[in-house]
Amino acid sequence: MRIAYFDCFSGISGDMCLGALISAGVDFEQLKAELAKLPVAGYDLRWEKVKRNGIAAANVYVDLLDINQPGRHLADIEQIIDHSMLPEEVKEKSKAVFHRLAVAEAAVHDTTPDNIHFHEVGAVDAIVDVVGTVLGLHLLAVNEIYASPLPMGKGFIKCMHGIIPSPAPATLEILQNAPIYGAGIEGELVTPTGAALITTLAKAFVTLPLMTVEKTGYGAGKTILEHPNLLRLIMGKYHELPRQQKLPANLLPALTGGGSR
Repeated sequence: MRIAYFDCFSGISGDMCLGALISAGVDFEQLKAELAKLPVAGYDLRWEKVKRNGIAAANVYVDLLDINQPGRHLADIEQIIDHSMLPEEVKEKSKAVFHRLAVAEAAVHDTTPDNIHFHEVGAVDAIVDVVGTVLGLHLLAVNEIYASPLPMGKGFIKCMHGIIPSPAPATLEILQNAPIYGAGIEGELVTPTGAALITTLAKAFVTLPLMTVEKTGYGAGKTILEHPNLLRLIMGKYHELPRQQKLPANLLPALTGGGSR
């Protein structure tokens, strides 16, 4: 069984997920070709090799070529995904991520998920990040996904609504029942999109599970920090211990499906 472990020591975002997947072996041209099946135009997906504190990583950009993108609600995004020729598993998981996002935003703004408006630029970026991440994991034939506890930034961040506290209220809403901790770093480490992706896709939040490592990838964050602002993706195979060998207690949640989601 192939598993993927998202080591979120510096947080997680949609573009960091895409970068980590490309760094771990997803064929970029194949990814672009598959994403082109979505009825969304006016953007260009590109990536470049960068280094963060000497560690090579993939830095992904979603460039908006047409600034006159329509605003989109949850139903619009679900329709875009449904009308694509992507695998059904990719469609369903992608829609689940957006539903989680919309539910969280609705709770914060005291409205319903159907009324949540994904702003023009953010909607295109989020569609590519979310569907691209789900698609990348599908292309790598990942069976199960695990993740580390998530570090939270502090201070304030800018968004479409003005200045808000970090972590963003929507991010905290999404991360209910997930393990988080204060990292003592100014700014945003976990974005709402990153939070929605990992809480939807991960089976459990645990320390590094028992596995045979096959490949490691690094996705770069846009902000330059003192520590390497990277998302590490560790790919490998589940390794089963002989029955008579005792399993360390910290691995039990990963192998039994326990832990928080």
